[in-house]
Amino acid sequence: MGDLRERLRELPCGRRLLEAVAGIDGVHLVGGAVRDLLLGREPRELDVVTEGDLGALAARLGADGDRVVHERFGTATLRSGDCWWDLAAARGEIYPQPGALPEVFAAGIDQDLRRRDVTVNAIALDLSSGELRAAAHAEEDLRAGRLRVLHDASFADDPTRLWRIARYGARLGFELEEHTAALAAQAVADGALQTVSGARIGNELRLALNEPDAVAALGSAVALGLAPWLAPDGALIERALALLPAGEGRRDLLVLAASLTAEDDAPLADLQFSAAERAIVRACVHAPALDDAARTPSEHARVLRALPVEAVALAGARGAAQPARRWLDELRHVGLQITGDDLLAAGLAEGPEIGRRLQAVLDLRLDGALGEGREAELQAALQQPPGAGSSRGRATNESDVDNA
Repeated sequence: MGDLRERLRELPCGRRLLEAVAGIDGVHLVGGAVRDLLLGREPRELDVVTEGDLGALAARLGADGDRVVHERFGTATLRSGDCWWDLAAARGEIYPQPGALPEVFAAGIDQDLRRRDVTVNAIALDLSSGELRAAAHAEEDLRAGRLRVLHDASFADDPTRLWRIARYGARLGFELEEHTAALAAQAVADGALQTVSGARIGNELRLALNEPDAVAALGSAVALGLAPWLAPDGALIERALALLPAGEGRRDLLVLAASLTAEDDAPLADLQFSAAERAIVRACVHAPALDDAARTPSEHARVLRALPVEAVALAGARGAAQPARRWLDELRHVGLQITGDDLLAAGLAEGPEIGRRLQAVLDLRLDGALGEGREAELQAALQQPPGAGSSRGRATNESDVDNA
């Protein structure tokens, strides 16, 4: 296996961590970072536990950016340059009641490892000596690709661990150890998740939606009985994500909307999703399938213009992809060179007629039925029959054109 610190040193933020803690005893890389290094993967985050002073460690790392401290739990999140670290003082914990947040107390690294969720995350790398410390079964479970909780009350103490094993299983391709699977099933049957706030469950759902394979993570959660109101359709979601423009929209909300079993987004309010997020999900859920590819671009535009990009992508995935793709890639960016001021200057009276004529010209432009240039647009607008708008449809106000 060699010295795992050498693999850590290959990571820019890992190298900075090692340089910062040089000469300090009792500082450990822990959890998923050690697990991933042992698996030959690049860690998603670097979690550090110290048996010494947390503030001194943070100062060593050089906090020139954001620092969030949670004194109750003896933890801190630290940014220095492009690097982020999650820091914690070594601690033990007790749960005053099932599902409650833990009460923590100072402890050594071995006790700190015993409080963790699964054995493969209960491994620590001493950054001074390079020594590995692990909870019982941790290394054999890692080799076997197995998820095992550290004690029988694990899910009762913290039911969010049910969501975590769903995520770990999907991300790592690990199976649940037989006894752990039985404990999970019993915890769900006993209503363990009902002892946890909706905000905490919502946070776990968000983490699942942002997994590298969100569909697998949600599917794992559904299989465990954690979210019976979800039924992710991998093929549908893949088609929708392929249509979503790069760098735009919320992939997580699109995946969530495509996974809901009903048109009711009520569970999301309990899980502390914002009104804006729920509006996107509702738009996706109710977006019509684009099953008539023979419609003109302006006809499709009237359906798609009011929808967020996530809903357009899902509408295309449910039916004809080509109209959705053309709208997202091209037509939604089409506009006019003329404005309402040009029509007023040409003698038209101010009022709804201005918006109707502009929309009629935009429809012509979308359908490729208009010559190029500002003059062609102006003449087409002036030639529209008063009050008639366009045979391709009308706008109710000028803002529809501005948003085209």
